[in-house]
Amino acid sequence: MRILFVGGEDSLPSDLVALVADMDAAWQVQRASDGTTALASIVETPPDVVLIAPMLPDMPVDTLLGRIRTLCPEASRIAVVGGQPPARLLSLAHRFLPMPVGEAQLLEAIASLEELRELLDNPSLRERIGRIDRLPSPPQTYLALANALDSDDTSAADIAQLISGDPAIAARVLQLCNSAYFSFGRTITDLRSAVTRLGMVTMRDLVLTSEVFAYAARSDLDRPAMQQRALMASQLARRMLPESSTELGATAALLADIGLLLPGVRDERAPLDSQPSDASGHTEAGAYLLGLWGLPMPIIEAVAFQRDPVRAGTRSFWITGAVHVATALASGEPVREEYLQRTGVLDRLDDWRAHAERLRGVGQAQAV
Repeated sequence: MRILFVGGEDSLPSDLVALVADMDAAWQVQRASDGTTALASIVETPPDVVLIAPMLPDMPVDTLLGRIRTLCPEASRIAVVGGQPPARLLSLAHRFLPMPVGEAQLLEAIASLEELRELLDNPSLRERIGRIDRLPSPPQTYLALANALDSDDTSAADIAQLISGDPAIAARVLQLCNSAYFSFGRTITDLRSAVTRLGMVTMRDLVLTSEVFAYAARSDLDRPAMQQRALMASQLARRMLPESSTELGATAALLADIGLLLPGVRDERAPLDSQPSDASGHTEAGAYLLGLWGLPMPIIEAVAFQRDPVRAGTRSFWITGAVHVATALASGEPVREEYLQRTGVLDRLDDWRAHAERLRGVGQAQAV
């Protein structure tokens, strides 16, 4: 994998670049001190990953990112930022790393992109997504919230304050909190009460769906219906898995159809003759986007292989299996019963179907 660092010593010190070069013999590391040199290098040897400092001496970072998107759309673009990513970068960079760049964080980011390329070895898919003018931005509030939940001393007040930092997200979260899926007939009027009543993890998932479905690049989608299906699938997946895996499964099911938000992507549930035959399918496209964002590999794999869970790396019924069943039931599609038989959970299907019907009834009552 070819990795290009762009920037000076102040943000990308030589010892950090050398550490990456020494970490894996298969990683070919190059460095450019400015944007002009970087572009010449990209034309000569297209990189797989480009990591760019917060400031360059000869051009704005967003200008360089836009040129890279045109010249080498299949490259994964990482921007180093000194705080909240500037708005102009949100649709140009695939991932953000904070200043100062930590060794472990940098190595994990590069290794995860390598793993993503191995899982979805599809250069055409990478190029198609790389050329999209406006990608959904990485969900910054969700990622900050997930990071906060890693701390043992995070309180409900801390979570509420973090969410309230984005008024648009806060409003959508409160709207979802008062939906029939979560309110249980009691009105929730403030974020702290919502966190206390629903729990921090459920609140994190509501923040995620609020950020993801705010993306508006396509006008032909029924976003409320998509969001309802996502919430229903998430609730179903949570029921199917042991406690240690419920959050991974719920998040994967919530994001299972994120690929449908991307322009030029084929809906794999719709008839083939109504869509471009050469378009990328929405499951792998969505999985690749999530990989660029840096979400955990079990989530990426579950989104990619949700329609054919046999392709997943595990032989047991785990995240991918739960997402397959949950999304099929939420969409009214057939479940692969032979797969459930082989993984030893077919006897639970009737219970899952009954729960899906109960959730569907809740959603219909809410719509009325």
